[in-house]
Amino acid sequence: MSISGGVHMAIERGCSISCTAIQMFVKNNMQWFARPLTRDEIRAFLEHRDRGNLLSIFAHANYLINLAATNRQFHANSIRALSQELIRGDQLELPFLVLHPGAHLGAGEEGGLKKIVASIDAVFRKIPKVNIRIALETTAGQGSCLGNKFEHLAYIISGVHEPERLCVCLDTAHVFAAGYDIGSKSGVRKTFAQFDQAIGLDRLAAIHVNDSKTARDSRVDRHEHIGKGKIGLDAFRFIMRHRRFRKIPKVLETPKGKDLAEDVANLKTLRALADKNDE
Repeated sequence: MSISGGVHMAIERGCSISCTAIQMFVKNNMQWFARPLTRDEIRAFLEHRDRGNLLSIFAHANYLINLAATNRQFHANSIRALSQELIRGDQLELPFLVLHPGAHLGAGEEGGLKKIVASIDAVFRKIPKVNIRIALETTAGQGSCLGNKFEHLAYIISGVHEPERLCVCLDTAHVFAAGYDIGSKSGVRKTFAQFDQAIGLDRLAAIHVNDSKTARDSRVDRHEHIGKGKIGLDAFRFIMRHRRFRKIPKVLETPKGKDLAEDVANLKTLRALADKNDE
């Protein structure tokens, strides 16, 4: 949900279409830094009359951050920006901030993963007292992006000094584009079993429910409306019905206009899939 007009507007927009969970940015998502949130802005968010209608509100980090960056200034900006966004999210009492792990930019998979581990440790040293966690997001593996294998996230979690401050957000479009077979009932069950073995379902904090414009193993990150892409409905039916995922917030990152009509349509599709009588 957009925060145009203030962070509290994400709540209003989400409630206007009967969401029960929303994802938001804590600042402009295409800028490194922003002025601190004022007390009035924080209060407007925390005390919003509709906040209680949302079972879950969490944040997504800005897209510039790359914890595996090879350029020193870019890497320093990433550390600073992530630290500031975690502070902002903590001020808004959000449980976690979703983060793309990073891209190694030619330094290699192992080197990139080691740098991400060191970077997360550096961030947490800067802000030891915040309660908000980092939710590492699964990626499509586009370019040199890391996180397209469950083992990448497992490596990062096991390598940091404070693994309890990390969790995971699984994106259906990303794992499909990364090569995981979630296009069938047996395939989606197998994929989540692989996730549980590598990372543990207890680490799964959120699910991005997105269909994919591109084919499995394309390693191209392009989201599509539910049932209109290459994944098919079996994966979303499984996610919407499985008891293990009942309390895990699920959000859409599908294309939409200002009137949110596309979100309404996608929400209707997902809620119908949760109904045992949809078949």
